[in-house]
Parts: sequence; C-alpha cells; structure tokens
Amino acid sequence: MSRIGFLLEESLVNMRRNPLVVSGAVLAVFVSLFLAFGALSIQELVRTNTQQWQDGTHVIVFLKDARDGITLDSQVALRSEIDGWDLVESTEYVDKLGAFEEFKKLFPNSPVADNIDPDVLPASIRIRLTDSTRYREVVFNLIDQPAVLEVVAPGESIENVAQLSRVLNWLGFGLALIQGIAAVVLISNTIRMAIYARREEVSIMRLVGASNWFIRIPFLIEGMIEGMAGAGLAVFGVWIASRVVGDVDAAISLFDFTISSGFFVKWSILFLAFGAVAGVGGSALGLRKFLKV
Repeated sequence: MSRIGFLLEESLVNMRRNPLVVSGAVLAVFVSLFLAFGALSIQELVRTNTQQWQDGTHVIVFLKDARDGITLDSQVALRSEIDGWDLVESTEYVDKLGAFEEFKKLFPNSPVADNIDPDVLPASIRIRLTDSTRYREVVFNLIDQPAVLEVVAPGESIENVAQLSRVLNWLGFGLALIQGIAAVVLISNTIRMAIYARREEVSIMRLVGASNWFIRIPFLIEGMIEGMAGAGLAVFGVWIASRVVGDVDAAISLFDFTISSGFFVKWSILFLAFGAVAGVGGSALGLRKFLKV
C-alpha cells in the first residue's frame, strides 16, 4: 500500500507542477466525450419516442357528424371497411364524449376545458397498422371517404425527426472523434512536458537502479486521472443538460425527453472507463520516446 501511495503522490505532484497544461488536457477530453455522450443521448431520445409511436396509434381519422349529413351508421360502416384492410391490425372508435375526456387530460389546466362544448369535438377512429412504415397507403385510401373530416398521421414528422437525429449524430461523432484524437495528443504532450521538467530526477532514478516501470507508472496514473476527470465532467454536463431538457417536457408534452436511469448509468460507466483508457494511452504515447514503453 505504501508503494501505491507513493506512486499516486508522485502523479499528483506532477499535475500540480503543470496546472494549465493539465487543465487543457482535461478540457479536451471533456469536450470530446460531452459531444459523443450528447449525440448518444439524442439518439436514445429519438429511439424511445419513435418506439412509442410504433407501438401506439399510427393513423387518426376524424369523422364528420350529423351537421355534415353523416350519420352514426355511416361512421360504423367506415370503421368496418377499415377493419377489413390488410394493413390494419386493429381500430378503436372514440366518440365525442371520449374526445372531450381526452382533451381534458391533455390540457388539465386550460380554462377552455371548462367552457368547451363536447359536441364541437369530432369523433375519431384510431388505427393501428401491422407495418407502421406503410401509413401513407392508409392515408391515401381515407382522404376521399365521404365520412372523413381529416386524417392525421404523425409518421412524417417522426421520420423528419429521425433523419435530423441521424445527421446530428454523425456530426457529433465526427467532432467527438477529432476532439478525442486531440485529447490523446494533448495528454501525450502533457506527459512529455512533465518528463522533460523532471528529466534530471528521472536520470538519477535510472542511475540508482529504478526500473522503467517504476518510473512510468506515476505518469500513466497522471494520464488516467486526467482522462477520468474529463470524462467525469462530460457525464456531469450531460446529466445537467438532461435535467434541463426534462423540465421542458412538462411544458411541451409532445415528446418524452426523459433519459432512463439505466441508460445513463450504463453509458456513464463506459465513458468513464473510456476516459481512463484514453488517458493511459496518451501517457504511453508520450512516454514512448523517453522510456521506450
């Protein structure tokens, strides 16, 4: 234990001697891993929201009523026709009263809910498809039906969000890769500067018989600490961002911006481990010229 304590103390002494350079290396790791973790979190949010849509209602058909000359029998006949289509897995009929109850749940604090007449809300048919990607075919078959007031399918919006997410992910991972390489190089240069500053001390240690690994380990620990510190800041930054975005959820309630704790903990551990490995790798790169690792 005393030897481990000595090596750890040597690493901390090295870091105190070059605070600005060490800070630069930590910040480089922080920026690269924050971009990568942020892009991964966005991808997870899009995946969970897309999954909710895939598991829910794919097409909503709002129906005309007696004011438009459409009887209840016409609405029932339309639902029976839709149930017979190959692409349709199931349908659900929501009448005007059901639509009003749904409206009150969606806007619980709105004064409009206390004054609105349930009769103005249209009845609807909620359609679940066997293949959610083919929603356009169902929409095309519905738009000319006489009992149909409006057809709504969120699939196109979901596809646009998913496409934007893919572009942002590639951009984020590209920037993260460049920043990651820069972080490793910066940690390597930090270790080289530390060795250069202690070159006389290192020479004396080698003259008195200290092994190369005894000299290397403090520098490797230093790189690992810098990498883990940067990764820890990145994890903390993403956690803060997720809390801020999660608060927006209540105001918008269109998408679910909540990141599950299981996803966050799993990837936080992996990013901390990656930061440690990148730090050790950068240190080994810096040591190679001086101590032939």
